[in-house]
This record gives sequence, C-alpha cells and structure tokens, in this order.
Amino acid sequence: MDVEILYKPSYSLGMLKLAGGEEVRVEGGAMVSMSAGVTIETKATGGILKSLARSFLGGESFFQNTFLAPAGGGEVSVAPALPGDMFSINLNNESLMVQSGSYVASESGVELDTKWGGAKTFFASEGLIMLRTTGNGELLLSSYGAIHEKNLIDGEKFTVDTGHLVAFTEGIQFKVNKVGGLKSTFFSGEGLVVELTGPGRVLMQTRSTDAFLAWLLPQLPKPSSTSSSSTIKFG
Repeated sequence: MDVEILYKPSYSLGMLKLAGGEEVRVEGGAMVSMSAGVTIETKATGGILKSLARSFLGGESFFQNTFLAPAGGGEVSVAPALPGDMFSINLNNESLMVQSGSYVASESGVELDTKWGGAKTFFASEGLIMLRTTGNGELLLSSYGAIHEKNLIDGEKFTVDTGHLVAFTEGIQFKVNKVGGLKSTFFSGEGLVVELTGPGRVLMQTRSTDAFLAWLLPQLPKPSSTSSSSTIKFG
C-alpha cells in the first residue's frame, strides 16, 4: 500500500493506493471516497472480545471496515473526524502505543489491541487508554492540530501533557503525574502530564481537544430559564 497525505497539516486527507487484491483496514466513519471496483466488508476485527475492548477502552469503533482492491488495483481516501494532521508510520516487527481516537487505518499485517497504561492513568484527563499496534505494514494516525515528533535517546526524560500525546514506542517507560503541586494541578490549566523515559519515538499533537472544549463550552448560549410554552388567549 502506498500512502500520500494531502492538505497537511490542518485538513489532511490520506490517499491509500492499493495493489490488485490488496486490502486495508479503516476505522468506521473515516472513509471519504473509493475507486470503482473496491469492495467493503464490515466486521468486528479480532473477534467480539477484542472489538469490545477496542471500542470501550480504546475509543475506537466496535466495527471496522476492510476495503479490498480489484485485480487492477484501487484507491481509498480517508480523513479523521477533527481538523488536523495525519502521520504514516511503517511498522517493521515493532509496536507503537496509540492514544485513543488517533487510529485511522492500517495494512492487514498490523494488529490492534487495547492495553491499560496502569491504574494511575485512569485519572488522566483523557484516561491515557492506549491501543497497542504491532506487526508489519503501514499505520495511519491522526491528530488534532499538527503532529510533532520527538526522538528520545536512552535515559532521556520528557514530559507531555496528556491531551497532546498521540503515540509512543512500546518500551518507553512512562507514568502520569501532576504538573506540580495541588494548586498547579487545579489552577494552572495544565492538568496531568505524562513523564516519558527513552529510548524511543514520541508523537505529539499541537492542539488539545480538552483545551478547545474548555474554551468553547463557556461561549455556548445558556438555555433560557423561562418556559418555552406560550399562553393563547381567546375572546
């Protein structure tokens, strides 16, 4: 599968070019278009239990779509729900931990599973519930905002806000902590952070859905306290 990402980094569109008989797994709702002859099969990938874990713990769809190209090849375009970037990674017998909601598509050689980050991560703003992607093949991820990559050397420590973490190499040591003291945690606007220790690669997004919602919700009109019903008088 060849991957081309257009319109980076704000409104990215992933163009997936498939050889004859090649298939690609796509997150439900992510397909934008497909060429003639491409067929689609919808199923609970990995069985009922894995699909339930991926849906309830990993933030992904219970059902996923598999697109199969005809003998002459085909094309499928995909896009995430939120405006932002996409990032293509070729896994080579390696594993990547992916933040819930960031998975878009992958080749059939990439396996998906759900993995808890530990008891403390349950209290993070986004849960830090991760999908474990492993195997061989292209993996397409999305972000809210642009994607920034950081490569950590052995023993290097790095701190990322939970709302900005997209993915990191499995094997990187990590723990969720408060940004500072109790006052900083509740009033600095930073919340909780992930402390990572290399070696490995880290992908971050330049915007946070948590921060956006915190700005947006106070701007929305408040419901009226007066009754919406009207009184009709006769005579």
